[in-house]
Amino acid sequence: MLKITRADFLPIEKSRFPEICERKGIGHPDSVCDAVADACSRALCVYYLEHFDRVYHHNVDKAALVGGVAKPEFGGGTIIQPQYFLIVGRAIHQILTECGTEHKLEYVPVATICLDTQRQVLAKIFRNLDLARDIQFDYAVRPGSIDLTGVFDESHHSEEIPLSNDTSFGVGYAPYSDVEKITLEAEYLINSPSFKDKCKGSGEDVKVMVERNDNKVGITVAAAMVSKYINDVDEYINYTNQIKDAVLDLAAKIIPEREVTCQVNVADILEKELLFLTITGTSAEAGDDGGVGRGNRSNGLITPCRTMSLEAVCGKNPINHVGKIYNILGTEIAREIHKRGEGDILEAHVKLLSQIGRPITDPWVNSIELIPAENVNFASIEKIAKEVSDDMLSKESLIDLRKRLIAGKIQVF
Repeated sequence: MLKITRADFLPIEKSRFPEICERKGIGHPDSVCDAVADACSRALCVYYLEHFDRVYHHNVDKAALVGGVAKPEFGGGTIIQPQYFLIVGRAIHQILTECGTEHKLEYVPVATICLDTQRQVLAKIFRNLDLARDIQFDYAVRPGSIDLTGVFDESHHSEEIPLSNDTSFGVGYAPYSDVEKITLEAEYLINSPSFKDKCKGSGEDVKVMVERNDNKVGITVAAAMVSKYINDVDEYINYTNQIKDAVLDLAAKIIPEREVTCQVNVADILEKELLFLTITGTSAEAGDDGGVGRGNRSNGLITPCRTMSLEAVCGKNPINHVGKIYNILGTEIAREIHKRGEGDILEAHVKLLSQIGRPITDPWVNSIELIPAENVNFASIEKIAKEVSDDMLSKESLIDLRKRLIAGKIQVF
């Protein structure tokens, strides 16, 4: 059921309430879990496709990063107890294949795939984490239930329309507000290779919180600092000031009309040397735990002033898991509607509701709310929204979305 309506709320830039937005950076314990879970799903997809020419049922969307114990100090420190990473989920690991007139039972090395993927992902994220010493890896991935596997088996062929694996919903909106832009881009900047090369004392565990009240924007950055590059408090302050200055320079470029302030590691008590100092660049070394779905939504942000889903998209299969597909698709539909509107559409908001066993091309509810620009005929933008919805809910479009998800070309956290 498609329903397109005129939104009865103001664009977020004109809202009277304070706007709040957050992003947990790539090295935050929750984001690490998201990254590993989704990478494990993609790795399983690739293995299934390479060996069996199809993707089999799996969901590896449960993961836990259990914090360790560490004693950082200027110039170094000691890891007392390593972190522990556990990936949990379901995946087909035995497949009966035909070999002429006989059948052959083949095994999928799910454990090896998941363990190798954990190491590969963390090696890409952290510059100062020793994978052999600072963290332990484990897995608990079992076969899936018969009912969900059955629904999945009706969905795997590229020429067939996938059937929803669940009764679930996804949401999306476009465009980003100024606050959302600076939240996302600030974390990208701080964790970029070029910035890390210049600011070696900056770790990957970063959280950016931004609030806007009228035209004033306040940015608070929590950034784990790496002890081996910092010899005293003065050096620590120098590194945190580098982060602050970089964020303010960025804000001047992308939201120049706003009055912006920035603070870094506001909980520090400098005179007592109580600082956000780490050995590995993440708070997980000293007791901060992480889990899939506790951080950023699929558009990369946590946005309490917007409609959000609490669905954890990372690690879910990209074939028929609507908890993943509809959240990604909701955002992509909203962005395409806004783009095609060419200024006539100020904001687009999309809500998609599935029903288990129903074709994912046919949502149970497809609700699109539009905020038109001044003096724009609503019927004209309603037509744009319907065209975009029809295009992006087609079988061809959803198969393309699946391919992009497996290739890791879509932001999922």
